[in-house]
Amino acid sequence: MAMRVSGMYSGMDTESIIADLVAVRQKKVDDVKKAQTKHEWKQDAWKTLNSKVYKLFSGTLENLTYQSSYAKKTTKLSNPNAATVITSDNAMKSVQSLKIDTLASAGYLTGGELKKEGVEITKDTTMGELLGLASDAKSSVNVTIGGEEKTIELTADMKLSDFAGELQKLGLNANFDEATNRIFIGASGTGKKNDFTITSDDAAVLKNLGLSTEGGAKKLDGTDAKIYLNDVMFESATNTFEINGLTITCNATTGNDAITLTTQDDTSGVYDMIKDFIKEYTALINEMDKLYNTKAKKGLEPLTDEEKEAISESEAEKIENSIKDAVLHGDSTLSAVSSAMKEIMRSGFEVGGKTMYLYDFGIGTLGYLEAADNEKNAYYINGDEDNENSSIKNKTNDLMAAISKDPTQVRDFFVKLSQSLKTKLNDLMKATDYSSTYSVYEDKKMKEEYDDYTKKIKEEEQKLADYEDKWYKKFGAMEKAMAKMQSNMNAVSSMFGGM
Repeated sequence: MAMRVSGMYSGMDTESIIADLVAVRQKKVDDVKKAQTKHEWKQDAWKTLNSKVYKLFSGTLENLTYQSSYAKKTTKLSNPNAATVITSDNAMKSVQSLKIDTLASAGYLTGGELKKEGVEITKDTTMGELLGLASDAKSSVNVTIGGEEKTIELTADMKLSDFAGELQKLGLNANFDEATNRIFIGASGTGKKNDFTITSDDAAVLKNLGLSTEGGAKKLDGTDAKIYLNDVMFESATNTFEINGLTITCNATTGNDAITLTTQDDTSGVYDMIKDFIKEYTALINEMDKLYNTKAKKGLEPLTDEEKEAISESEAEKIENSIKDAVLHGDSTLSAVSSAMKEIMRSGFEVGGKTMYLYDFGIGTLGYLEAADNEKNAYYINGDEDNENSSIKNKTNDLMAAISKDPTQVRDFFVKLSQSLKTKLNDLMKATDYSSTYSVYEDKKMKEEYDDYTKKIKEEEQKLADYEDKWYKKFGAMEKAMAKMQSNMNAVSSMFGGM
């Protein structure tokens, strides 16, 4: 870098002059940086849009492609407070009777209050103090869980809190409560198989620990749930039964009064599945149309740091957002993707020897004049109560009627439509030399282009620095020459002054 010399001898504002000279070259650097920023915003817009395309592809669209997705069933209960039922797709259509005889419960022991003359009972009270064990003496209790017996050895220095900890290690819930001076023990799960008993070869040990049911402790045994489904008994360690495609969770006993379980086709489930797809597709296609049609104001470009400093933060943000909204305006790739999707949605598919379209199921777009800007390709379900447009909301729900009348016809049409759309998107998302798998845009190529901008910026910045150095050298040489000339003139003047 050249030495930066001021205009000491020439009297010229060297810095300002050079700044003006390099301004044009600086604009070249700024232009490349702005182009890279705009390119980056375009990359970000595509990444966001691509994630939404893939979400549709792998989510609601994927669900529609499987025939099994349309085999939804639901079960209604005459007393929904007594039980809840989850219905799998392979459950039988049926009307069944259910009696809930008992509910599953967990074993629980509430220990008796611990008392020992001359001893203040706390969680730190030792077995030596409570049981009168000598320092070298030991005792034990036996814990049986699910038929398996294990022994806890009691030593003189073992604290009540330690004893509770040993019970926890065996898989029980246990605690010593200082507020009531009692040991509380609970099974880890419901049912007989998870129940427990506590015994000891020394009856005095259980009595002093408050665990003897003969000396103050209260034990509730764990019980199994028992139901009668169609007069056939079933038992479970939990309150949940899985029987022939139904997951029945019992909440209350019914006594001798049976409740009715009616399993039937879930028309609402199929309707909601199709509705979710139409809603997600419409939101996506609206966004695509908006991105493609939105134009930025003429001449609007990303701001340099200096330009941002010259205006308010809100104004700078407004300018940048305006550019970001329009980075995909007229994008050919976007046009190709959205056009392909629209074409599939407009297509007819043969079902039962008849070519059918979305409008045959009460699904269509609004009139061109009625639809809002960038919503000309949005689809709506006639009679959809969630739609605010009265012209749609007040129509007959042909889709729901079709699902109820001929679910097979609905299934066959939407399976074909969804498979066709999925195949098209899959083709658009195949990996190429310019794009990655599951990318509808040329993400690899755009990354290379971004890197090229980075190289170009470095090159232009180096040219700028070289250009600036060149002028500093020229002005430096001029100042040096003028300094020498001034020195010579001073020498001459001094010679004539001395004569």
